[in-house]
Amino acid sequence: LGGIAGTGIGASFVQIRAHSQDASADKVAPPPLPEAFGPYQKKSEEGNGVIQMIDLLVADLDKEMQEAEVSEKASQADYETMMQNAGEKRAADSKLMTEKAATKANTEEELQAETEKKAGTAKDHMATLEYISALHGECDWLLQYHAARKEARSSEIESLVSAKAVLSGADYALVQTAADASPRGFLSPRAQ
Repeated sequence: LGGIAGTGIGASFVQIRAHSQDASADKVAPPPLPEAFGPYQKKSEEGNGVIQMIDLLVADLDKEMQEAEVSEKASQADYETMMQNAGEKRAADSKLMTEKAATKANTEEELQAETEKKAGTAKDHMATLEYISALHGECDWLLQYHAARKEARSSEIESLVSAKAVLSGADYALVQTAADASPRGFLSPRAQ
């Protein structure tokens, strides 16, 4: 098989001049040439539209460049103002931070002094409480044994007065005291 796409159909392009019916037609003159461009003439109307469009584009570009310059100058001024303000704020913040650090140091120093003072005061307070406790114990003892001591003192005074009287020559042999309920008197001879 051969031919176009394996179909078996053969194709060939052949030009046969012999089939032409008019042999004189082959010898006919070619058509005339188109008119050539004349001398250069400036096209005012047609060219002005394109030039005006280009001029308009140039004008728009100039206007946009001027707007960009003005915008850039305004942005630069805003930036410089912002940087100046930021610098002033940094300086103020730095000063404030220094002042706060100094205040903190002073406060910590005062706290340390007060802490030491409190420790000393606490020691004094504990010593005072211990002293009060000791006094309280002594007072409790004195109050507890006050009646017994008063009676013992009265008895001792009475004994001293009697002893002094005996030494002076008084006779207490028959005298009976209220404290001595026994049948014998003070300094009386013992019953044998």
